[in-house]
Amino acid sequence: MEIKEFIQNFASQFDDTDVSEFTANTEFRELDEWSSLTALSVIAMVDDEYGVTLKGEEMRGAKTIEELFNVVKSKA
Repeated sequence: MEIKEFIQNFASQFDDTDVSEFTANTEFRELDEWSSLTALSVIAMVDDEYGVTLKGEEMRGAKTIEELFNVVKSKA
């Protein structure tokens, strides 16, 4: 599992945010397009792509894309 691929998969859950906005250090909750529906899309993507079930508290505990990646990687 690579962080670069994870960032691309994460970014694909957003319709209006430019891909250049997404880096390992992006605080995803600060993005204008972030919403509870986007969170559900990310959880579904993680399940589909990595076979990992994310819990709500794990999602809330991560500030950056890299922190979320580390949670997913630890469970994969």
